[in-house]
This record gives sequence, structure tokens and C-alpha cells, in this order.
Amino acid sequence: MSIDNPTTPAAATAQPEAPLRSLAWERETLEKLAFATLAEQRARRRWNIFFRFVFVALVLLGLALAFGYTSGDMESVGTHSALIEIDGTIESGGGSGSADSVIPALNRAFADVSAVGVILRINSPGGSPVQAGIINDEIQRLRLAYPQKPLYVVVDEMCASGGYYIAAAADRIYVNKASIVGSIGVLMDGFGFTGLMDKLGVERRLLTAGENKGFLDPFSPVQPKQVDYARTMVEEIHQQFIDVVRKGRGKRLKETPEMFSGLFWSGARAVELGLADGFGTVNSVARNELKTEDIVDYTKHEGLPERVLKKFGASIGAGASASILGSTVAKPALR
Repeated sequence: MSIDNPTTPAAATAQPEAPLRSLAWERETLEKLAFATLAEQRARRRWNIFFRFVFVALVLLGLALAFGYTSGDMESVGTHSALIEIDGTIESGGGSGSADSVIPALNRAFADVSAVGVILRINSPGGSPVQAGIINDEIQRLRLAYPQKPLYVVVDEMCASGGYYIAAAADRIYVNKASIVGSIGVLMDGFGFTGLMDKLGVERRLLTAGENKGFLDPFSPVQPKQVDYARTMVEEIHQQFIDVVRKGRGKRLKETPEMFSGLFWSGARAVELGLADGFGTVNSVARNELKTEDIVDYTKHEGLPERVLKKFGASIGAGASASILGSTVAKPALR
């Protein structure tokens, strides 16, 4: 008889298999985790690169838009009509209605030998008589310097007051039958707060050096002498406006008692009164009058950084001058 011994070679070789299988499973699991982590890191790296590329592209696009890269800054090819736009209030400060923006565009358009003519598209309710006068004078100078190159105005929604002051210098004016045209007048507006100040018990303390330095101060009672002076100045500017219209339109103008009263008319009525020459758009004028359908925009489009800097500088300058000079006078306006 014999008794099996648990320490026989067969039993001894069977016992280590369980730890070996455990070690293999752990190693396989660790390898899978390592590969998964590596794959995740690679995917995260690829996404980071993608998002960085998108961010850089957006920044470059924003800079391009901010600095105003437009077709107007590109060299033109072949004969074409030169387009310049005035959109909005006519005022200083670098907008499309300022002399600083319009005049360089006009000079470029007239000097370009490939431009057979200039189309000035206006959509403006009016604004500064100074800016409008400067642009009008420059148009007249350029027309004399380049007599073979016509300048036509095309009215969009409206060409009123200061806008029409500019348009009067053109060879011809084209409108839509529903456009608003005219408003040949000048105004100087403001507010008076003396009654409200009396009710609130507010006292105005104004110290000036010069009898009329507080001219038409809104917080002081109206002085008839100053009102008469302001009215005389407004009438003088109004007469300048009338002279510009009469000179620009000549015999085409059919004057009526209300023509220079500040009223405005539809485009259809403006043609009847001789304030405009006919109906047309930028495309129709380029095609029918200038005999070319190619149009190149010469408008100076201001970039965002330039606008911000100019507004900031203008605000600082205005604040400084107001503090030093006490500038509270309302300005005459063509609107």
C-alpha cells in the first residue's frame, strides 16, 4: 500500500500556473491602458493643433477685415467706371462723408486713365456745410482739370441738404422716382433748460471773458442780440448753398418760391423741378452713359483700428478744447 504525497512532481508543477496567469492578465491590462492613454494623448494633440490653426486663421481674417482690405484698394484692370460712395451723415472724422475720405478717392478716380468716368453714389440726410463745401469745391476743380472725364451722381434713398450741396457740382444727377431730394436750407439747433432749472432750484454760474463767450448757452436765458446774430450767420450760409445750387444746375433749374425753403421732394418731382436729370442706378449709368459695365470701387473704407484711434483722438481733443475755450455753441448744419 502506498499513500500519494502532495509534494509529488506533478503537484509541484501545477501550483505556479495561477500566479503566472494573473501576471499575464495584469501585464495585458497595463499594456491596453498604456496604448489607450497614448492614443488619447495623440488625439488630444491633434485637436489642439486643429484649434490653434483655426484660432490663427480667425485672427488673420479679423485683421484683414479690420484694416479694410477692399476692392477699392486694388489696382484696376481695363476700362471701367469709378465708383465712390457717400453713405450717412456728412461730417469730419474719417467717415465716408468726410472730405478726408472723399477727396483722395476722387483724385484717384480722376487720375486713373482706365476710368472713363466717375459715379458718386450718395445716400445722405446732410451734415456739415464745411465738409460739403470742401467736397463741392474739389469736384469743380477736378472737372476743370479733367474735362473729358464726367462725374455723375446717383442718389440712393436720399440726397438731402449737405448731400445735395455735393451733388450740385456733378455733370448730371440721377435718382429713383421715390428718392428724397432737396432740403436746401440751414439750421442751428439746441436746447434751453432755464425753466427746468428754476423748478429744480438749480443756479447756473457761468464766468466768461468776452461779452459773447457764452453765446447761446443752453443753461442761460436767451439774449435777442445773440439770436439775431446767429440767424444772420445761418442766412449767410443758406445763401452760399443757394448760389452753389444755381451755379451747378444752371438753366436746368426751374425755381419756385419753395425751392430754397428747406422742403424736400420725391425723385420724380426733383426731375420736374430740374434738381435732377433723370432716373438711374449705378449699373444703368455705367452701362448707358459711360458705356462700360465694369465698375471699380474707389471708396476709402476705413479699418477698425483707424476708426477707434480717430474717435479716441477726437474725443480727447474735443474735451480739451471744451475745457479751455468753453465751446458750447451749436454748429450750423445742412439737414
